[in-house]
Amino acid sequence: MSGHDFHPLVKQLLDGDITLADLPSELRVEGEAALRLLAAVDRTEISMPAVTWRVMATLERRRRRFLPWLLAPALAIAAALVILLRPTAPAPTAALVTVRFVLVAPDAKQVSLAGTFNQWDAHVTPLVRTGATGVWTATLTLPAGQHQYAFVVDGVRWVPDPGAPAVDDGFGRRNSVLTL
Repeated sequence: MSGHDFHPLVKQLLDGDITLADLPSELRVEGEAALRLLAAVDRTEISMPAVTWRVMATLERRRRRFLPWLLAPALAIAAALVILLRPTAPAPTAALVTVRFVLVAPDAKQVSLAGTFNQWDAHVTPLVRTGATGVWTATLTLPAGQHQYAFVVDGVRWVPDPGAPAVDDGFGRRNSVLTL
């Protein structure tokens, strides 16, 4: 699978739309490998404070009003992982964590990250393509707490991270959630 996109049915498996048993036998090895990638991700259910929902609703209304072309349904791109890196010298008063965001998107021309940590601005946090395999990465230092985010592929497709827990944004879309 290195350098290749997942089969569309495997993407449905990663999105939770189908089960491994629903895959044709020739795709089960690929499906099992994709699920192993996601197994290392913490899927602990989280609850969102009411103020977060109100802020997200306000942001979504603004996005719908000013940038309706960004609301095209997100396409499943590939398995994505969020890898948490420990700070090298933890300070007792430091509440920052270094996080690497990873998306496999071999056909993408550009990928960026939008979330609560950058006011949902799809332009301020570009990911960097690491070689010809279509792996895109960005490393950020974020404050401890909960952050919602999505990958923005080619400036128009908002894609939740299939390797992270997600919450409904109240408008029929899903945002990935990172708890630090």
